[in-house]
Amino acid sequence: MLLLNADTIVAIATAQGRGGVGVVRLSGASVPEIAEKWLGSLPTPRRASYVNFPDAQGEVIDRGIALYFVAPHSYTGEHVLELQGHGGTAVLQLLLQRCIELGVRLAEPGEFTRRAYLNNKLDLAQAESVADLIEATTSEAARSAMRSLQGDFSSAIHELVDQLIFLRMLVEAMLDFPEEDIQAIDTSRRDALLQQIQTKLNDTLQSAKQGSLLREGAHVVLVGRPNVGKSSLLNQLAGEEAALVSDVPGTTRDVIRQLIQIRGVPFHIMDTAGLRESQDVIENMGIVRTHQTLQRADLILLLIEASEGLTSQDQDILNSMPVGIPRVLVYNKVDLLAATINAASQDGIYVSAKSGLGIDNLRDKLLELVGWRNQENGAFMARKRHLLALNQGQTHLAQAKTVTCNPELFAEELRLMQRALSSITGEFAADDLLGEIFSRFCIGK
Repeated sequence: MLLLNADTIVAIATAQGRGGVGVVRLSGASVPEIAEKWLGSLPTPRRASYVNFPDAQGEVIDRGIALYFVAPHSYTGEHVLELQGHGGTAVLQLLLQRCIELGVRLAEPGEFTRRAYLNNKLDLAQAESVADLIEATTSEAARSAMRSLQGDFSSAIHELVDQLIFLRMLVEAMLDFPEEDIQAIDTSRRDALLQQIQTKLNDTLQSAKQGSLLREGAHVVLVGRPNVGKSSLLNQLAGEEAALVSDVPGTTRDVIRQLIQIRGVPFHIMDTAGLRESQDVIENMGIVRTHQTLQRADLILLLIEASEGLTSQDQDILNSMPVGIPRVLVYNKVDLLAATINAASQDGIYVSAKSGLGIDNLRDKLLELVGWRNQENGAFMARKRHLLALNQGQTHLAQAKTVTCNPELFAEELRLMQRALSSITGEFAADDLLGEIFSRFCIGK
């Protein structure tokens, strides 16, 4: 579905601010006409042309490279013109204004990639991975997004859908043509196909969960009594002085957030106010925020004085934690103990936020508890809607297994499963979903 009759759009494709090179991108049916009128001639397709970029009076705004891509062999599938000039803010705005004077419309957020999707240059999962690649905060997240952009995630979904279609074909042939000489599907063959689909779905879901973790990161909250070393532990994990450290109880009054990465996995570490009874109004406000932050945590680290062990105050804090959120007991300040303690034990992790003892064990524990595991084929960059669709697929598959004796219901559950999976790549996608996805893109993409 080529959008050759759509408006021609334009946007600055490079980041705001000064730079050596800035790019203005145009896409649409009138690109050849605009290029001839503005540049004096249409650049040779896919060849760099060094030309002037004049204003309406013929004065040169800038001089740079013009690249022309003929539809459908372009990013959007339409005629595309890219102007590469100097990366000054004023220069790029002047070029943008000249394009608008020539009748080009300013692009909406994500409109270039949306047109690529609508013109079948990318499927929906690949289109989303473009934004994920741009926003990746770790090298592992960037590699995961590139795998999705290259189609690894989409290929896994298409393989699942193909297996489903084959199974549905066998089942529905019997339903649609009962008068023909079509025997009922062999149960052993059906069960073998179901098992293949189940295995593939589980593997795909696991890879998608890993990719979702790389995209979203895990939120880890440090909690405990005042002066147990929460801020020192944050600084040790971050590798910098991110939080103020003092011997005065109640130094941390508000939630301090720091993004770190462990083996390429992003973690949002949150240092909170120490939990205790206090007459200080400001400190009590910080304590309230601590409890609010705990409700949104993926993982809670309860810091404890190693020399004191689990006190009644620590137990009260432990009892007040939200149910269902994993937590780890972290015994800090082991450097002050006379006896040697194994940094890793069954009841918790022993560390010294001051010296770094046990920090590697803590990092390993964090990765374990958030479900990270190294995969030979790598993770797919996945979003919440992808996980929801895969989980819906699992639900329909499980339901199908319970109604195998009823071919009509069995076929319907397989159909619903296929529909859920196909929504990932965009075979089934409502307009409001597309609007939500592409509205989060930057303007020039």
